[in-house]
Amino acid sequence: MPVTTDIVQSYRRPRKVFRRLLDGGQREDRAIAILAGACLIFFVASAPGYARQAALTGEDLAQLLTYSLFGTLFIMPLLFYGIAALSHLVVKPFGGKGTWFGARLALFWSLLATSPLILLWGMTRGFIGPGFQAELVGIIWLGVFLLFWTLNLREAERG
Repeated sequence: MPVTTDIVQSYRRPRKVFRRLLDGGQREDRAIAILAGACLIFFVASAPGYARQAALTGEDLAQLLTYSLFGTLFIMPLLFYGIAALSHLVVKPFGGKGTWFGARLALFWSLLATSPLILLWGMTRGFIGPGFQAELVGIIWLGVFLLFWTLNLREAERG
């Protein structure tokens, strides 16, 4: 299935979509592509906020976007690999029977599946600015992300 269809389906049946991804086999190339896509969307979502900041403060937009691009495409993936490994280690004593790959895929897919909310957050920060509305969308994204990650990690650690 196309990734966009999987993202939409994740809001209806997150465990089923994730189980289908896991049943596709241990393909690290797919996991990296999912993470790269999520990080790219994070970068795109940050652009409207940086454009607003540059317009209001006179800062150089190109410089802001360059730093953001470096952080989201080079630093964040490394952090997410570490977080995924840590999550696998944390659930292992509680009966987790999954693999390192399953833990990575659970986190990476949760990030990509919640990308529409990240884009909404970025547009809110760009058009309305920082404030209550942006914080509300950010809290909604965080809640959905944690829900997806919990469900996906539970599915991955079933073994």
